[in-house]
Amino acid sequence: MRNFWVSILTIATVVSNSLAQRPNKPSSTEIHHNLQKLNFLGTALYIAAHPDDENTRLISYLSNHDKARTAYLSITRGDGGQNLIGSELRELLGVLRTQELLAARRVDGGEQWFTRANDFGYSKHPKETLKIWDKEKVLGDVVWAIRNLKPDVIINRFDHRTPGSTHGHHTSSAMLSVEAFDMANNPNAYPQQLQLTDTWQPRRVFFNTSWWFYGSRENFEKADKSKMLKLDVGVYYPELGLSNNEIASIASSQHLCQGFGRITTRGSQDEYVELLKGDLPSSNNLFDGIDTTWSRVKRGKAVGDILYRIEKNFDFTNPSTHIPDLVKAYQLLQNIEDEHWKTLKSKELQSIIMDCAGLYLEANADASSTTAGGSVKINVEALNRSSQSITLKEINLIGGNTKLSPNKVLGNNGKENIELEFTVPQSTSNSGPYWLNRTGSLGMYTVDNQNMIGKPETPSAFFAEFILSFNGIEIGFEKPVIRRHSKPDKGELYEPFVVLPEVTSSISEKVLIFSDSNTKEVLVNVKAGKNDVSGEVALVHPAGWTVSPAKIPFSIAQKGQEQSVTFMVTPPEHDSEGKISVSIHIGNETHDKELVEIAYDHIPKQSILLPSEAKVVRMNIQKSGEHIGYIMGAGDKVPESLKQIGYQVHTIDPADIKAGSLDKYDAIVVGIRAYNVVEDLKFKQPVLFDYVENGGNMIVQYNTSGRWAKQFENIAPYDLTLSRDRVTDETAKVSIVANDHSLVNFPNTIKESDFDGWVQERGLYFPKEWSPEFTPILSMGDEGEAQTEGSLLVAPYGDGHYIYTGLSFFRELPAGVSGAYKLFANMLSVGKSEVKSESNVKG
Repeated sequence: MRNFWVSILTIATVVSNSLAQRPNKPSSTEIHHNLQKLNFLGTALYIAAHPDDENTRLISYLSNHDKARTAYLSITRGDGGQNLIGSELRELLGVLRTQELLAARRVDGGEQWFTRANDFGYSKHPKETLKIWDKEKVLGDVVWAIRNLKPDVIINRFDHRTPGSTHGHHTSSAMLSVEAFDMANNPNAYPQQLQLTDTWQPRRVFFNTSWWFYGSRENFEKADKSKMLKLDVGVYYPELGLSNNEIASIASSQHLCQGFGRITTRGSQDEYVELLKGDLPSSNNLFDGIDTTWSRVKRGKAVGDILYRIEKNFDFTNPSTHIPDLVKAYQLLQNIEDEHWKTLKSKELQSIIMDCAGLYLEANADASSTTAGGSVKINVEALNRSSQSITLKEINLIGGNTKLSPNKVLGNNGKENIELEFTVPQSTSNSGPYWLNRTGSLGMYTVDNQNMIGKPETPSAFFAEFILSFNGIEIGFEKPVIRRHSKPDKGELYEPFVVLPEVTSSISEKVLIFSDSNTKEVLVNVKAGKNDVSGEVALVHPAGWTVSPAKIPFSIAQKGQEQSVTFMVTPPEHDSEGKISVSIHIGNETHDKELVEIAYDHIPKQSILLPSEAKVVRMNIQKSGEHIGYIMGAGDKVPESLKQIGYQVHTIDPADIKAGSLDKYDAIVVGIRAYNVVEDLKFKQPVLFDYVENGGNMIVQYNTSGRWAKQFENIAPYDLTLSRDRVTDETAKVSIVANDHSLVNFPNTIKESDFDGWVQERGLYFPKEWSPEFTPILSMGDEGEAQTEGSLLVAPYGDGHYIYTGLSFFRELPAGVSGAYKLFANMLSVGKSEVKSESNVKG
């Protein structure tokens, strides 16, 4: 049976520019499908706020039914979200979600674009959103995308007319789109962009509405639909063997870190779009009245005459018979004056020529990484699987200043392998997400190169250009240099070929808590990016802190090997916060980056270079208890954080929970969203509650009440109803409403000042109703909203205590927020003050 992914990934033959993917191997029916796309000269742009906001049903419909070039502009990369599959948060989560979007576009046939906006977390109103984002810059990025993509139609995911009714990012994305619709054609708007692109006026902008925006299906049935188009997005594509909504489900399922994995659906399904600006189509066709034929461009008719004939008379048994005509069309295409369509359609036509000839072109490096100045061997493979006359004239290594002139005829199914070696220029920049190269702000990434703005990822540093001659007509085909290899337990693997520093480093602990003035060992790992690297390692530290020794030499023989060195770090006597950073000296060069790799099966491996540093915090903190049992949920770094303040944290497999097995722990902590993702927990609640009843302390961190929730009634020993209530402003005032409770008095006295310095938010998914056994500890609320007391609830149960908290400890502890550490230590110590008092009396 044919591998499904070989089939589905060929839908996006041309538009995907993601690095190191398996090469497309389309069938003849899929080639014909792409030929139909080649013959459609129209563009649609879908706009929303985050990864996973996009309507993959509509994107796939526009791409595969209408055959339009279809792009999704995600205003952010989703950096402020949560992560269901791992511990990546903030900028690393943004990298992961970027790749999930690219994976989705490879399925549904769309392209992916971004702005420089940073997802700073949930926002309740677009006023806050646009202030933090820097509206003028983000609006300029939307205008830039429109001017470059030149869409005929724009579709907004959200309604710009309802500020404050949903996530502020959502409404803002629609507001920016509507404003940019008119602005993109104004030469006085962002005039500096016009040195690189042209003005453009889209024909129409729509709102992708549905019953959800009306509150109920009944309300939507009654709504005025005179300005709406209805599209059946459940259409079936015989050439692909899939329904449109099947493709959409698979595309959406690429958002695994957001819990979007789902079963496929099929059958008729209606989608609605409401006209906001422009002329109303006379039919349910978004491109109605727009010339999407080759006649749209001057001198395009001659090209179209050839390509329409090929489409109509396509030879499914031997597509290579069309190569002479395809090459002739390519020649004519180079003569049209419209640079926009010439560039786009030349790439598409090149891809179809390759597919019809069964051409396999590859540049495979002997390693997945190199360094500036390093030597690299590349195996070049060229294979013609057709009877057409094709000659490999030249191979140019773009970025490597290397050129070969094999001038070899590629016979039918005869493979040519050529090995070349080149030296990476010293001026070559390190690989990695371009938007992370410079420090940004809370709401914006810093990108100075205008041509990079909007791109989903950093282009490969090296491309192999194959100059092929088709009966004397030369066409160049570019392929990124990649690393293809195999593992016995994985099979064939493709990885990006990246340029990295000759040495990187990392501090083992990202947050170091000093509860007293005693010296701690700090371990620094040094990793070689090439063979035979040596130098000295130093730690840069804040004033008042001391580090010894000042420098430590290292020497590593083999690339990829690591060497650990240990520094002694002593804090000051008083409270202090700062950062320590690694500085490695090799000759006259200094290296200060950490290499972080993200590797999941559904995305290409990612290599990210971040500052090699850790936060150090000197604070007076007390704790009670020693052994903590931790039940992991969706993934967080709370256990590592608790170890920093002296706890011994033991990870508990829910399958191992049985009567009496928890008695050895001073407290049990349940990780974030555990009840949403760990099925076994619903069978273990009686054991957990028995533990509490017998004197144990159980802390449950936030669970969601929305799409991930697999709620069951006994999440707590008393009635507790979760909601979507949250406090998004990390500076929102916090009041202690249970001043006499031990939770804010033992072993640390909690003050309102302990809520200073929190990051991104106060908390989320707070309970909205609870039984009287619970005592609310804190009160908080965003500006202009009622105070909520559901962020931290504690209830005695038998001889023990149950605590439920929606406070975002999973963000605050890894960020080294001292007040969060003190509060969590108190939560772990609830009930211990009474035991201590009884012991003192007995003594």
